[in-house]
Amino acid sequence: MRQNFTYLDFVYYHMALIKFTSKGIYCAQGDFYIDPWKPVNYAVTTHGHSDHVKSGNKAYLCHELTKSILNHRLGPDLNIQTLPYHKKITINGVKLSLVPAGHVIGSAQIRLEYKGEICVISGDYKVEYDGITTQFEPVKCHTFVSESTFGLPIYKWQPQQEVFAQIKDWISGNRDKNKTSVLTAYSLGKAQRLMKGLEGYGDIYVHSSIANLNEGFLHSGVNLPETIRITPETRKEELQKGIVIVPPALSDGRWIKTLTSPATAVCSGWMQVRAGRRWQSADAGFALSDHADWPGLLSAIKATEAERVYITHGFTATFSKYLNEIGIESEEVKTQYGNEEEEEEKS
Repeated sequence: MRQNFTYLDFVYYHMALIKFTSKGIYCAQGDFYIDPWKPVNYAVTTHGHSDHVKSGNKAYLCHELTKSILNHRLGPDLNIQTLPYHKKITINGVKLSLVPAGHVIGSAQIRLEYKGEICVISGDYKVEYDGITTQFEPVKCHTFVSESTFGLPIYKWQPQQEVFAQIKDWISGNRDKNKTSVLTAYSLGKAQRLMKGLEGYGDIYVHSSIANLNEGFLHSGVNLPETIRITPETRKEELQKGIVIVPPALSDGRWIKTLTSPATAVCSGWMQVRAGRRWQSADAGFALSDHADWPGLLSAIKATEAERVYITHGFTATFSKYLNEIGIESEEVKTQYGNEEEEEEKS
């Protein structure tokens, strides 16, 4: 694709197809926004994390597995249109389809095509298959909008099977010491990934916020490992024999302190280099992330063969500078997207 378009061509098409506005990423020709952070008439949604989904929009378009998440977060009476992956629809002449992003269940890249120009807004993504989320698919395009949450060379994930081997060893050690293993993980994405990775290693008990999302997925036909909802009636002796998964907001709460000899672990990509701050009240940490690492970001962007790349939320300046240095025209863009794990910790 690169040899077919000049820089002036791309300036024109960029202005015609997407704009970065105070409300969010806007497709002027289609008259819709992608993951807007202020209320709009029509919001196309990449996935259900709170920094990409806001209330007040008149209509939503998302992947069919994301609908239950929107209803759970924003209420049941929403005007929601859904699509499966790869099905194309046309909105005011713009061909739109959803492509797997590999981030969480139902996450999608938004592919736009208009008058031969192809633009892909990736939302959040990871390239490693996690066993439960639809595998990321690179899309050849002229313009690519990418996150950069872990856009520094120091972020390079171990293979998932190695991380889960470490988690299982930690749980096994806790059992030998009669300790209760408590893993903190974001309710959407990381929790389901842990459930899948630890399936068959013991009874898995989950906080109600995770259980509620699981029910939505199950009703949509997603095959999830069996879990047990934690209720006020759940006995501490039961939890001690199993595996407990709770959202990060509970990591310093009184509830964990009431458990029988709790041992806590944080599951987050930030554990790779920011362990000191994050482990102040935890016993262990595992670098398990639902975002692409440095090699993953580079491989994904190169696979698109995009002529121009826009970098949002994360280490935007550093990552964008590096892309320009290796010959990929790039620009950082300020948005209101953030890290969903940090947001929940503040809630």
